[in-house]
Amino acid sequence: MTSARSATAAYFGNSAPVRLARLGLGISQQLWPGLAVRAAQRLFGTPLPPRWLRRRRPWPTGWQVERWPFEHAALTLYRGPAVAGAPVALLVHGWGGHAGQLLPLAQALAQQGLQAVLMEMPAHGRSAGAVSNLPQFARAVEYTVARLSSEGRCLHAALAHSLGANALAHASSRGLAVPRLVLLAPPASPQAYTRMFARTFGLSESTRAAMQGRIEAQEGILMAQFEPQSVGPRIAVPVLVVHDRGDRTNRFADGEAFRDAIAGARLLATEGLGHGRILGDAQVHAEIVRFLG
Repeated sequence: MTSARSATAAYFGNSAPVRLARLGLGISQQLWPGLAVRAAQRLFGTPLPPRWLRRRRPWPTGWQVERWPFEHAALTLYRGPAVAGAPVALLVHGWGGHAGQLLPLAQALAQQGLQAVLMEMPAHGRSAGAVSNLPQFARAVEYTVARLSSEGRCLHAALAHSLGANALAHASSRGLAVPRLVLLAPPASPQAYTRMFARTFGLSESTRAAMQGRIEAQEGILMAQFEPQSVGPRIAVPVLVVHDRGDRTNRFADGEAFRDAIAGARLLATEGLGHGRILGDAQVHAEIVRFLG
């Protein structure tokens, strides 16, 4: 828990704007509690680093880039080169991530005859939007799979990192039409993350609980419904969980929790890759390719 708390603090950093946000939240909790809840929710839903840092980066030639309107924002899809009729592997990034992080894995899958389709969530990368959250991630996965299926595309697998893996597991528990899943470094408890966020910004428990309740009421779903013990028993497809023992963002125990909750799931434990390098490791790619058949 201590390492996860440190990772949360490191994610937000200690810049002047962050220190100012902490100060403002501390004052507003005392004087305007309702304003503090709304401000905390806004900050909690804002991905960092800002998405505009990713927009100008060049994308490899041969890829088709599409932007789809979605809710009050947009999704960006990157379709890799493929032979006509090739089965699709959908790749999903995590919170504060972007599609470029998934390119090495996408290339490994392409070598096995799969067409990699990378999706970029609202408020991330080149996608429009200012805020997002886990429930929206899950809805975006369901929408993307449904739309690809409506085009007649054969989805062979879906692979997702970090919060994207949490969203993918939830979507699968609701009957997502994808026959194999790979969950890379998934977080087990979004509610626990709200507590770490609250400690980082000095929020009282009443402010934290009100923020969580406001998110749940607006999204129409409880955070507990995303946890492994809730989604796991309803996932009926083969699942590979990949998690590094030294992950300082999402604990290795989080990966174990998904493995234990999903019947037949396999856990691939890595060493020395942490939270992000797991996406670019050749041995991990080889194990994923073997799992996908």
